[in-house]
Amino acid sequence: MADPQSLFAPENLTDQEQSRLQKLAELRAAGIDPYPARAQRTHTIAQARDLYVGGAESQPTVSITGRLKAIRIMGKASFADLDDGTGRIQLMVRRDNLPDGWYNEVWKKLIDLGDFIGVTGPLTITKTGELSVDVHEMAFLSKTLKPMPDKWHGVRDPEVRYRRRYIDLLANEDVRDLFRKRAAITRALRDYMDSQGFLEVETPILQPIYGGAAARPFVTHHNQLHQDLYLRISFELYLKRLIVGGYDKVYEIGRDFRNEGVSFKHNPEFTQLEFYEAYADYDDVMRRTEEMIAYVAQKVNGGPVVTWQGHEINFAPPWPRIPLRQAILEASDIDYEQFPDADSLRVEMRRNGIDASSDAPWGKLVDTLLSKFVEPNLIQPTFLVDYPKDVSPLAKSSPTDPLQVERFEGFVGGFELCNAFSELNDPQDQLQRFLDESYRARHGDEDAHPIDLDYIEALSYGMPPTGGFGMGVDRLTMIFTDRDTLREVILFPHLREIRDGESGEKIDEIDEPVRQPK
Repeated sequence: MADPQSLFAPENLTDQEQSRLQKLAELRAAGIDPYPARAQRTHTIAQARDLYVGGAESQPTVSITGRLKAIRIMGKASFADLDDGTGRIQLMVRRDNLPDGWYNEVWKKLIDLGDFIGVTGPLTITKTGELSVDVHEMAFLSKTLKPMPDKWHGVRDPEVRYRRRYIDLLANEDVRDLFRKRAAITRALRDYMDSQGFLEVETPILQPIYGGAAARPFVTHHNQLHQDLYLRISFELYLKRLIVGGYDKVYEIGRDFRNEGVSFKHNPEFTQLEFYEAYADYDDVMRRTEEMIAYVAQKVNGGPVVTWQGHEINFAPPWPRIPLRQAILEASDIDYEQFPDADSLRVEMRRNGIDASSDAPWGKLVDTLLSKFVEPNLIQPTFLVDYPKDVSPLAKSSPTDPLQVERFEGFVGGFELCNAFSELNDPQDQLQRFLDESYRARHGDEDAHPIDLDYIEALSYGMPPTGGFGMGVDRLTMIFTDRDTLREVILFPHLREIRDGESGEKIDEIDEPVRQPK
């Protein structure tokens, strides 16, 4: 790592950066605090604009703050643009209106584009018809030491955009709009859940036993308790404990963490919505899923149709429901139920020219068929239903087929959006499923579900028939904002850290497999 003390050394700075540092020193020498603790503000810029009354002889005086986005020096008078995030307004800066020396010695010499200032003055209309603040007072709020990104060309290098998101946000208005839209999506999900009588709750992020998904966890250690803990991979088992405890409808929106690969649809930490509803089954949850996402589409995009990567995607209910076995058979010519163990399925896959890992368990091989042949073609919202019991340790068995469970996954844009099922509430059956998973773990399945005896005890107190659901909020945001990678919709996505072979310096590098075109 470079010496931190050299960060502001002149030899490591551009000419513009050296100039700004010199101006910083001159501000301090003049007795001006370049980073004051407080700012005087009576209105945001948007509020100030709303105050203007056309035709009035006098206009209200406002104190506003913001970042300088443009400066036009013209002798004894200047114009500038100030932006505070709510809007932009022109400043009319005249020498005779400012304290002695401020115009020539501070405004013209020591202020740069990107600096934060506060101004006070009446609203006015210039000769060109531009609403402006006639500045009578000016205060320095923050000196910027680096020049602003090129506003015309923006920032396009993904390495810069993802790792230094603050530069991306400064340069690209569309990126700022994207994350406002993400916030609106989350708010709409919350509005829907609340309107349907669900209770929002919070469950532990640090868990003594992870569970609720087929994924490897991140492990940490509590020093005082001398105990290993896991960052949660799902909220599921804790939310179902709350159903046992007497709540009929619960949900949580929060972060999950999975120690898995990075791709256009995977990030080690991601935002998920999970809900659980007593006296509901997977058919009820499918109907609620359609209704909820159509509601969000209406609130955020103004209707059920969303444009994504050149596709017109229609979220209006109902969505098609296709049995998983049928979908895989039609796409790959393999009926996985005819090959009930890993060895026979592996042989059949290889006979059909499909790469099948020698150590993959049966469920992983089925998932390979799904991922390779079915998933990429599911562009319009679609439910795949009725999954093998072997890959669904927390789902209730089908009453008509003991080898299947009442589970569905929702797909859109060629990837999985959500996963849900009728929850298994038989404690003895659940214990046996955990024991089966433990066997798989001992034989190399790193994603096998651990045994959670406290959860078994909770089920022993009785859990009503329940439908459960989990959805990646980041993936939904990808669709609603027409982006093709999670990195675009996560403010600070994970980047792989590598070291330069010659210097040993750490380098932050994007390590995302290229998405194959459909």
